[in-house]
Amino acid sequence: MASKSNPFTFLQQVRTETSKVTWPSRRETMISTIMVLVMVVFAALFFFAADQLIGWLLSFVLNVGN
Repeated sequence: MASKSNPFTFLQQVRTETSKVTWPSRRETMISTIMVLVMVVFAALFFFAADQLIGWLLSFVLNVGN
C-alpha cells in the first residue's frame, strides 16, 4: 500500500515529475494534429463508402424477388 503524504509534499512531487517530461514542440504538435485530422477524414470516407456499398448490395439482394 502506498504511503500517505500531505498535499504539499504531493504537489512538490507532481511538479518534480512534470519537469522531467519532454514536452512536444509547437511544430510537432501541429504536425501530429494535422496527421490525426487527415486520418479521420480517410476513415470517414472509407466508412461512408463501405456503408453505401453495403446498402446498395442489400437493397439489390432484397429487391431481386420483385
